[in-house]
Amino acid sequence: MNDTAYALSSSRTLWDLAADRAGRTPDRPVLLQGDRTLTFGELRDRAERVAAGLYGMGVRPGTVVAWQLPTRIETAVLSFALARLGAVQSPVIPFYRDREVGFALRESKAEYFAVPGEWRGFDHTAMARRLGAKGVFEAYDELPDGDPSALPAPPSDGTAVRWIYWTSGTTSDPKGVLHTDRSLLAGGSCLAHALRPTSADVGSIAFPYAHIGGPDYMVMLLLYGFPAVMFEQFALPDALEGYRRHGVTMAGGSTAFYSMFLTEQRKQPDQKVIPSLRLLAGGGAPKPPEVYHAVVREMGVQLTHGYGMTEVPMITMGAPDDTVENLATTEGRPPEGMEIRIVGGEVRLRGEAVCRGYLDPAQTAEAFDAEGFLRTGDLGRLTDSGHLVLTGRLKDVIIRKGENVSAKEIEDLLHRHPGVGDVAVIGLPDAGRGELVCAVVEQPEGAEPLSLGAVTAYLRAEGLSTHKLPERLEVVDALPRNETLRKVLKYKLRERFSGQSGTVNHSGTVK
Repeated sequence: MNDTAYALSSSRTLWDLAADRAGRTPDRPVLLQGDRTLTFGELRDRAERVAAGLYGMGVRPGTVVAWQLPTRIETAVLSFALARLGAVQSPVIPFYRDREVGFALRESKAEYFAVPGEWRGFDHTAMARRLGAKGVFEAYDELPDGDPSALPAPPSDGTAVRWIYWTSGTTSDPKGVLHTDRSLLAGGSCLAHALRPTSADVGSIAFPYAHIGGPDYMVMLLLYGFPAVMFEQFALPDALEGYRRHGVTMAGGSTAFYSMFLTEQRKQPDQKVIPSLRLLAGGGAPKPPEVYHAVVREMGVQLTHGYGMTEVPMITMGAPDDTVENLATTEGRPPEGMEIRIVGGEVRLRGEAVCRGYLDPAQTAEAFDAEGFLRTGDLGRLTDSGHLVLTGRLKDVIIRKGENVSAKEIEDLLHRHPGVGDVAVIGLPDAGRGELVCAVVEQPEGAEPLSLGAVTAYLRAEGLSTHKLPERLEVVDALPRNETLRKVLKYKLRERFSGQSGTVNHSGTVK
């Protein structure tokens, strides 16, 4: 039986998977953080004691428990304790503040709220009180504790909704995404099947554990019985000591993470930045082909990139033995059981890893078509080999004088320019053209200043059609990003530069 079938058979739950792994390899480590190690057996045993403590507080199967906690061993233990009880979990990214947190608490009707107290200079307990949250308790160093003999039987239905994840809010409120143990197991087992880890590997969790990638990654660890290093705060070069110390073999997170590792590698080109590393892997945002080639060429490791979203944690993934062309230019292939349909250029999905919908029934009705396929809002195409190529977002199609312009096409070309560290191409309102094409560039340190003329000349030489050439260039110190997978927030760029004219100087001040 393959790993996907193993994880999904008989409506298995996340707790079933954790208990099974603990029974098979109880003394093998699962989580590493600083000087601390948690084994698979300890994860099971501690989670049961915490579950008993929560049960003593009044948490029951089906009780909604929100938690806003950093990436720590205690966070994973608490989450598995809630899975043992069969509670409904609502993870909240720890960087969110009053507006997003208040919305999540109200919409989920959370009866309990776990917070870290004061963390990174912000008092989460005070915010929780300010928002009128129910059942507030701190869960950083100390977790509830009790006698597991008082617990009811573990949950037995893997298809019940037990997770409420939140999409990143931009100009509107976030959406509450409904997941089951089964959908999360499907995502994690398919990730594992694509990356093909072994028990000798050491992974890394450098993104917020409250992100949908948290259980995705944990399922992979439970299936293959290998550990991961947790980073409560990811920043390079400081985090490199942890990667080196624990001999991490698989790292990543998103395209921005790849670029950060490359920056560190370029400081000492003749020495591997992480000697044990064999694979970078991630998703969250499209990967420019040049980033793939630079990682392989300069870091001497393989790079496999995938495609996922809060609604579907695992859609496609590159495999280590894919061709160079497919690894560089596609998002990989879908796993068995994931159906991809392209309708009017839009990617639509149906399969085990797809969420059950949203908290708001109206949003659910709008998101799924008549045949049960999820509308992703992403544009793409399937190759003859079944690999998915993403070509942009529906909202990222710039319509200039009635002609469609793909922002991603221009971004991929500009990523090859030595004077471009990162770039976002956006459409800005224009009375005469409908929209104009604007390239917003973040330059690497020491690069020669860019001009609009130099950019358009470069793109012409690369073969870009004249009607797609940027008519405006903005150079900024840093592109705005979110705090999860460091995606560029294009809506902030549109807000900043709409209604302005001219370009920016190299200190980031609008002229």
